[in-house]
Amino acid sequence: MAKRKKPDHISQQDWDAVDSPALTEKIVLDLRPASETFPELAKQAARKRGQRGPQKRPRKVTVSLRIDREVIAAYKAGGKGYQSRMAAVLEKNAR
Repeated sequence: MAKRKKPDHISQQDWDAVDSPALTEKIVLDLRPASETFPELAKQAARKRGQRGPQKRPRKVTVSLRIDREVIAAYKAGGKGYQSRMAAVLEKNAR
């Protein structure tokens, strides 16, 4: 089997410390799904596609808002994070 190339973000010391045996046919046949081996962990990790995990901060509220095209275009022209910038302006004006 060809030797794998070490990724740049892993130190040579860490790379050399890993001792993984080659997978034999017996090892492959003995493999079981994580849900059978660690059911409590699998249950915690089970999420549907697109479902968010636990939030660190309170969730924001989704709203539908009609805004002029020119306003949206001006915010989008400022690059990524236009929704956060809009929210900051709304929050500032709400106080």
